[in-house]
Amino acid sequence: MTIRILIADDEALLRMAFGTVLEAQPDMAPVGEAANGAEAVRLARELRPDVVLMDVRMPGTDGIEATHRVIRASPQSKVLILTTFDLDEYAFAGLNAGASGFLLKNTRPEELLTAIRSVAAGDAVVSPRITRLLLENVRPHLPGRGNAAHDERLRRLSPREREVLVQVGRGLSNAEIAATLHLAEATVKSHLGRVLQKLELRDRIQVVIFAYESRLVRPS
Repeated sequence: MTIRILIADDEALLRMAFGTVLEAQPDMAPVGEAANGAEAVRLARELRPDVVLMDVRMPGTDGIEATHRVIRASPQSKVLILTTFDLDEYAFAGLNAGASGFLLKNTRPEELLTAIRSVAAGDAVVSPRITRLLLENVRPHLPGRGNAAHDERLRRLSPREREVLVQVGRGLSNAEIAATLHLAEATVKSHLGRVLQKLELRDRIQVVIFAYESRLVRPS
């Protein structure tokens, strides 16, 4: 399987650098380049890439709004937010918009490639602990109380699925959740899959965000 990738960045040299790295991989193919968010949305709709590398700060339509639109226009496409600063406040907005993770622009090429493959396979590229730290740094933007719509969706979960949701929100890996709840790791993975399905969430990152917004987990 070849992973088809759209590169969205307003810096031509960065687009070229990313393209060079991707073209050298036998399982990857850059299929387009966008210099701004509006162009990224248009190309995502036309090309239906597997992964979009999305810069945050671009002229006109920025990467956050572009992520919203890309997810709507091409639901099968996964978005990786590119940011200059670790724990950039824009990263949370991007994740909440539906992105599958975020990367620093100075990420090493091998880490970029691993991240792209992980996202294409349906995984998140930000570790749960980093996601939790990110949320804690932007906690002023989180709602002050539970959301009624979230409460309604929570009623779809079994007690065990709700326990798994809370542990994911606390930043535990599947192995750590298995040890905490005395379950097999494969069982945890199955429960998490049902949590994603019942709550209509895309990936683990959105599970963490949901847990915070539902006030099941609170910033320390």
